[in-house]
Amino acid sequence: MRLVTIVTADGKGWRVEADLGEGAREILRIALLASATRPTDPMDRAIHEAAQISGISSSGQLLSSSGMRHDRPAVVQTWSGEDGMTTCTKGAPEAVADLAALSSAARDRLLRQVDHFAAQGLRLLAVASAHAATEAAAGQSPQVHFELLGLIGFADPVRAAVPAAIGECRAAGIRVVMITGDYPQTARAIAVEAGLESGGLMTGAEVEAMSDLALRDAVRNVSLFARVRPQQKLRLVEALKANGEVVAMTGDGVNDAPAIKAANIGIAMGGRGTDVAREAGALVLLNDEIASIVAAVRLGRRIYDNLRKAIAYIVAVHVPIAGLALLPLLFGLPPMLLPIHIAILEMVIDPACSVVFEAEREEANIMRRPPRRPGEPVLPRRIAVWAASQGLCALVAVMLVLGLGLWLKLDVAELRAMAFAALVMTNIGLILVNRDFRASLSDTLARPNLSFWLLIGAALLVLATTLFWAPGRALFGFGALQTWMLSVPLAAGVFLPLVLEAAKRTLLPRLL
Repeated sequence: MRLVTIVTADGKGWRVEADLGEGAREILRIALLASATRPTDPMDRAIHEAAQISGISSSGQLLSSSGMRHDRPAVVQTWSGEDGMTTCTKGAPEAVADLAALSSAARDRLLRQVDHFAAQGLRLLAVASAHAATEAAAGQSPQVHFELLGLIGFADPVRAAVPAAIGECRAAGIRVVMITGDYPQTARAIAVEAGLESGGLMTGAEVEAMSDLALRDAVRNVSLFARVRPQQKLRLVEALKANGEVVAMTGDGVNDAPAIKAANIGIAMGGRGTDVAREAGALVLLNDEIASIVAAVRLGRRIYDNLRKAIAYIVAVHVPIAGLALLPLLFGLPPMLLPIHIAILEMVIDPACSVVFEAEREEANIMRRPPRRPGEPVLPRRIAVWAASQGLCALVAVMLVLGLGLWLKLDVAELRAMAFAALVMTNIGLILVNRDFRASLSDTLARPNLSFWLLIGAALLVLATTLFWAPGRALFGFGALQTWMLSVPLAAGVFLPLVLEAAKRTLLPRLL
C-alpha cells in the first residue's frame, strides 16, 4: 500500500511523488501525527514512508491517543509542541466530517470528492486538526473544533494473480465474497479490478439493520460488502453458514479474528497478519496470496480423488482374489491360492494404494467441477458400484482362464500357475484403470508416474521368477507352463482394461 494522492479541502490535488504545496504538506504532517509512532498498520506505514520522502517528521510529545471505535472509525491523537497542543484525526471521511461538524453542503462536496477518487480504486482517509489551549480541552471534549484539511488517498493495487485465481474459483464452483471496511465506491472499483462477479453491494449499516433471516436471504445474491465492522463480518459468516455453505474466511487484522474463528476454515495471512488473526486461523498463508488458497483447494481435491481411487481399487482387486480362493472349492477343485500367493499379491496391492495412487497427478477437470457435498462419504454408492463392477469383470477374466485350463486338462500345479498369472495381470489392469476416473487408457499411460512403472516392473519380475525359475515354481507350487499358455493370462490382462475402458465411457459418466 502506498500513499499516492493528497487533496486539500478546496479540491486541489497533489501527487505524493511531486513537490508538495504548503497545504498538502500540512495534511501529510497532521496525518503523520494521527498515526502510530511505530507503525504496523499498512496505512500508517505508507504515511510514514511518504512523510520521510517529503522530509516531514513528527515533533512534540504525544499526550493522548484514541483509536478507532465501532461508532467512530477515526483515530484521534493529541500532541504538545511549541505552538501549544494539536489534536489530529484521520479516518473514514464520514466520521471525520461528523467530527468537523461540516455543513450539509460541505459534507456533500467532500463525499463527491471521495466518490471521484474511490472510483479509481483509491482508499481514502480524511484528515482534520484542532488546536487546544489546555490538555483538558483536547481529545473528545466538545470544546475541540476540528477543521477539515483534506483527503489522503492510498493505492493498494490488486496483485496480478488475483483475477486468474478468482476465475479459477468460479470455475471450481467456489463463490468469492469480498468483505471490506473500505468506502463503497473503492470496494466496487477493487472488485471490478479483481474480477469478482457482478452483483449488488451492501454496506455494514444495511447489514446491521437486517434481521438474521433477511440477512441469510441477502447473502445468497450479494458478493460485495463495504464499510463492514468486525461484528458485521461475523454475522455475514454466520449467515453464509446458516445457508449450508462451507465458508473459508481470510483476513489479516484483529478485526478479522472473530469471523476467521467462526468460519469452517479460518485462513490467516502469515506475512502481514496480526498474531490474533494467526491464532484464530486454522491455516496460515506464508505468502499472503489468494492464489495459494486456490492451490490448496486444488491439492485437497487431488488428495481426495487419489484416496477415493485407492479405495475403489482395494474393493475391485479383492473380488477376484476372494473369488479365486472360494469358487474352486465350491466346485470340488483343489485350492488355487495358497498363503504365499496372498502375501505376494498384498506386496503389489499395498504399494499401489500407498505410493502409486498417492503420486497420481490431478485430473484434467479437477478445478472445473463443483465441490462435493459435505456429508458425502469417501466411497459413495456410485463409486462402490463402479469398483465392484471392475472386480466382477476381473473375476470373470480369471475364471475364464481357469476354465480354459480345465478344458485343456492341465494338472493342479499348472492350473494354479495359470490362474495366479491371470490374477497378477488383471491386478495390473485394475491399477491402470483406476489411475484416472475419466481419462482414456492412452492418456493414462502417457501420464508420468514413476512409482507405477516401478511397481509394474517389480510385479512382472516376481511373476517371471515364479513361472520360469524352478526353485521359484517349487516354492509357489506351480507347474511348468508351455510358452503359448502364457499368452492366455496375458490376454486376460489386456482384455480387462479394454472392457473397463468401454464401461468407463458409458457407465461411469452417469455414476460420476
